[in-house]
Amino acid sequence: MRARGIFLEIRARLPAPLKKLLHIESRVLTLRLPEGSDADVEAAAVVVSRAMRDIADLPVIPREVEDILTISSGERHRWLKDGRLQSAGTRTVKLRGRARKITFHVFDPRHIEDVLDRDLVTVWRDVDVATAAENRGRAAARAALTRSRKKRAGAANHTDVSRDDPPRLRGWEDFDIDGLLR
Repeated sequence: MRARGIFLEIRARLPAPLKKLLHIESRVLTLRLPEGSDADVEAAAVVVSRAMRDIADLPVIPREVEDILTISSGERHRWLKDGRLQSAGTRTVKLRGRARKITFHVFDPRHIEDVLDRDLVTVWRDVDVATAAENRGRAAARAALTRSRKKRAGAANHTDVSRDDPPRLRGWEDFDIDGLLR
Protein backbone atom coordinates (compact mmCIF):
# COMPACT_ATOMS: atom_id res chain seq x y z
CA MET A 1 0.00 0.00 0.00
CA ARG A 2 2.77 2.42 0.84
CA ALA A 3 4.99 1.75 -2.16
CA ARG A 4 4.13 4.99 -3.96
CA GLY A 5 4.79 7.17 -0.89
CA ILE A 6 8.07 5.39 -0.17
CA PHE A 7 9.08 5.84 -3.80
CA LEU A 8 8.37 9.57 -3.64
CA GLU A 9 10.26 9.96 -0.36
CA ILE A 10 13.36 8.12 -1.60
CA ARG A 11 13.31 9.99 -4.91
CA ALA A 12 13.14 13.29 -3.03
CA ARG A 13 16.29 12.36 -1.10
CA LEU A 14 18.30 11.40 -4.19
CA PRO A 15 20.56 13.91 -5.95
CA ALA A 16 18.98 15.61 -8.98
CA PRO A 17 20.74 13.59 -11.72
CA LEU A 18 19.64 10.29 -10.16
CA LYS A 19 15.98 11.16 -9.52
CA LYS A 20 14.85 10.15 -12.99
CA LEU A 21 16.66 6.84 -12.74
CA LEU A 22 14.60 5.53 -9.81
CA HIS A 23 11.50 3.57 -10.92
CA ILE A 24 8.74 1.63 -9.23
CA GLU A 25 7.10 -1.42 -10.76
CA SER A 26 4.71 -3.69 -8.89
CA ARG A 27 5.88 -2.47 -5.49
CA VAL A 28 9.59 -2.94 -6.30
CA LEU A 29 11.96 0.04 -6.32
CA THR A 30 14.60 -0.15 -9.01
CA LEU A 31 17.51 2.19 -9.61
CA ARG A 32 18.33 1.82 -13.32
CA LEU A 33 21.61 3.23 -14.49
CA PRO A 34 22.51 3.19 -18.19
CA GLU A 35 25.80 1.59 -19.16
CA GLY A 36 28.69 4.01 -19.20
CA SER A 37 26.85 6.33 -16.82
CA ASP A 38 29.09 8.50 -14.71
CA ALA A 39 26.46 8.69 -11.93
CA ASP A 40 27.69 7.90 -8.44
CA VAL A 41 26.10 4.52 -7.73
CA GLU A 42 27.59 4.28 -4.26
CA ALA A 43 26.09 7.62 -3.18
CA ALA A 44 22.70 6.57 -4.46
CA ALA A 45 22.95 3.23 -2.67
CA VAL A 46 23.79 4.98 0.62
CA VAL A 47 20.80 7.35 0.27
CA VAL A 48 18.40 4.49 -0.50
CA SER A 49 19.70 2.28 2.33
CA ARG A 50 19.39 5.15 4.86
CA ALA A 51 15.84 5.83 3.71
CA MET A 52 14.93 2.14 3.94
CA ARG A 53 16.20 1.97 7.56
CA ASP A 54 13.74 4.69 8.61
CA ILE A 55 10.87 3.31 6.57
CA ALA A 56 8.74 2.33 9.59
CA ASP A 57 8.72 5.92 10.87
CA LEU A 58 8.10 7.51 7.48
CA PRO A 59 4.94 9.67 7.64
CA VAL A 60 1.97 8.64 5.54
CA ILE A 61 0.95 11.10 2.81
CA PRO A 62 -2.74 11.88 2.11
CA ARG A 63 -2.95 9.78 -1.06
CA GLU A 64 -1.68 6.77 0.87
CA VAL A 65 -4.13 7.36 3.72
CA GLU A 66 -6.99 7.33 1.24
CA ASP A 67 -5.73 4.09 -0.31
CA ILE A 68 -5.02 2.34 2.99
CA LEU A 69 -8.30 3.27 4.67
CA THR A 70 -10.33 3.22 1.41
CA ILE A 71 -11.79 6.65 2.06
CA SER A 72 -12.49 9.62 -0.16
CA SER A 73 -10.58 12.88 0.02
CA GLY A 74 -13.72 14.59 1.33
CA GLU A 75 -13.92 12.14 4.23
CA ARG A 76 -10.20 12.65 4.93
CA HIS A 77 -10.62 16.44 5.03
CA ARG A 78 -13.76 16.23 7.21
CA TRP A 79 -12.22 13.77 9.68
CA LEU A 80 -8.99 15.77 9.86
CA LYS A 81 -10.99 18.91 10.62
CA ASP A 82 -13.04 17.07 13.29
CA GLY A 83 -9.89 15.69 14.89
CA ARG A 84 -10.73 12.05 14.22
CA LEU A 85 -7.71 11.67 11.93
CA GLN A 86 -4.71 13.06 13.75
CA SER A 87 -2.10 14.90 11.74
CA ALA A 88 1.57 14.25 12.46
CA GLY A 89 2.45 17.64 10.99
CA THR A 90 2.53 19.30 7.61
CA ARG A 91 4.85 19.10 4.67
CA THR A 92 5.43 21.81 2.07
CA VAL A 93 6.67 20.94 -1.39
CA LYS A 94 7.25 22.90 -4.55
CA LEU A 95 5.91 21.01 -7.51
CA ARG A 96 8.02 21.00 -10.62
CA GLY A 97 6.83 23.56 -13.14
CA ARG A 98 4.69 25.45 -10.65
CA ALA A 99 5.43 28.78 -9.05
CA ARG A 100 3.57 28.07 -5.80
CA LYS A 101 4.30 25.62 -3.05
CA ILE A 102 1.63 23.32 -1.64
CA THR A 103 1.26 22.31 1.99
CA PHE A 104 -0.50 19.15 3.13
CA HIS A 105 -0.91 17.13 6.30
CA VAL A 106 1.06 13.94 6.86
CA PHE A 107 -0.02 11.20 9.24
CA ASP A 108 1.67 8.92 11.74
CA PRO A 109 1.76 5.34 10.40
CA ARG A 110 0.91 3.91 13.84
CA HIS A 111 -2.24 6.04 14.06
CA ILE A 112 -3.35 4.95 10.58
CA GLU A 113 -2.67 1.33 11.52
CA ASP A 114 -4.73 1.77 14.70
CA VAL A 115 -7.63 3.28 12.74
CA LEU A 116 -7.48 0.38 10.30
CA ASP A 117 -7.23 -2.31 13.01
CA ARG A 118 -10.13 -0.95 15.08
CA ASP A 119 -12.26 -0.40 11.92
CA LEU A 120 -12.94 3.19 12.95
CA VAL A 121 -13.75 4.15 9.35
CA THR A 122 -17.05 2.24 9.53
CA VAL A 123 -17.91 3.82 12.89
CA TRP A 124 -17.07 7.30 11.62
CA ARG A 125 -19.18 6.80 8.50
CA ASP A 126 -22.16 5.73 10.65
CA VAL A 127 -21.71 8.81 12.83
CA ASP A 128 -21.57 11.01 9.71
CA VAL A 129 -24.82 9.49 8.38
CA ALA A 130 -26.58 10.08 11.73
CA THR A 131 -25.25 13.65 11.92
CA ALA A 132 -26.39 14.40 8.37
CA ALA A 133 -29.89 13.06 9.12
CA GLU A 134 -30.07 15.14 12.29
CA ASN A 135 -28.92 18.26 10.41
CA ARG A 136 -31.52 17.66 7.67
CA GLY A 137 -34.28 17.32 10.29
CA ARG A 138 -33.15 20.48 12.05
CA ALA A 139 -33.05 22.39 8.75
CA ALA A 140 -36.53 21.14 7.77
CA ALA A 141 -37.96 22.27 11.12
CA ARG A 142 -36.29 25.67 10.75
CA ALA A 143 -37.71 26.04 7.21
CA ALA A 144 -41.20 25.09 8.39
CA LEU A 145 -41.01 27.66 11.18
CA THR A 146 -39.89 30.34 8.73
CA ARG A 147 -42.74 29.47 6.33
CA SER A 148 -45.34 29.63 9.11
CA ARG A 149 -44.03 33.02 10.28
CA LYS A 150 -44.20 34.38 6.74
CA LYS A 151 -47.72 33.03 6.32
CA ARG A 152 -48.88 34.64 9.58
CA ALA A 153 -47.23 37.96 8.70
CA GLY A 154 -48.77 37.92 5.23
CA ALA A 155 -52.23 37.13 6.60
CA ALA A 156 -52.01 40.02 9.09
CA ASN A 157 -51.07 42.49 6.34
CA HIS A 158 -53.85 41.47 3.93
CA THR A 159 -56.82 41.29 6.32
CA ASP A 160 -58.36 44.68 5.45
CA VAL A 161 -57.54 44.81 1.73
CA SER A 162 -58.96 42.30 -0.68
CA ARG A 163 -56.58 40.80 -3.22
CA ASP A 164 -58.69 41.92 -6.20
CA ASP A 165 -58.56 45.66 -5.40
CA PRO A 166 -55.56 47.59 -6.63
CA PRO A 167 -53.42 49.04 -3.84
CA ARG A 168 -54.49 52.48 -2.66
CA LEU A 169 -51.77 55.06 -2.91
CA ARG A 170 -51.70 58.18 -0.82
CA GLY A 171 -51.38 61.50 -2.61
CA TRP A 172 -53.24 60.64 -5.87
CA GLU A 173 -55.92 63.19 -5.05
CA ASP A 174 -53.36 66.03 -5.22
CA PHE A 175 -52.34 65.00 -8.75
CA ASP A 176 -55.97 64.72 -9.81
CA ILE A 177 -56.78 68.21 -8.54
CA ASP A 178 -53.87 69.77 -10.45
CA GLY A 179 -54.97 67.98 -13.60
CA LEU A 180 -51.73 66.04 -14.04
CA LEU A 181 -53.50 62.70 -14.61
CA ARG A 182 -55.29 63.59 -17.85
